[in-house]
Amino acid sequence: IRLAHIAAVMASGSLFLVRGLLVQSGHPEWALAAFPRYLSYAIDTALLTAALMLLTILPSAMFANGWLALKLALLPVYVGLGWLALRRGRTGRARLAYFAGALLVYGCIFIIARSHDPLGPLRLILDA
Repeated sequence: IRLAHIAAVMASGSLFLVRGLLVQSGHPEWALAAFPRYLSYAIDTALLTAALMLLTILPSAMFANGWLALKLALLPVYVGLGWLALRRGRTGRARLAYFAGALLVYGCIFIIARSHDPLGPLRLILDA
């Protein structure tokens, strides 16, 4: 289940990166076409399913330091910024800012998940 979750995380992030780059390069019709949208839905459904399965089998100690709660709290921020980057940003500059913000949040979620530390990327700076 863990490997399926990790694969879905990487596939989802990679697909978002490609779709965002297509929007940024002036080809939103390709990024928003049926195939990449439905592929995104399928990947994200697999990701959510694996996440819920992991949540049910994790020991309660996994919730002790708050890394998982922060990761889950950042998820709607990532989704919202991604939605604005691909569909709702009114100007190219706004879409770029939303895209960069979504990638930054994705990176934070990834580092938090890998380190099991709620400080995530800040811990890398503080320990340097």
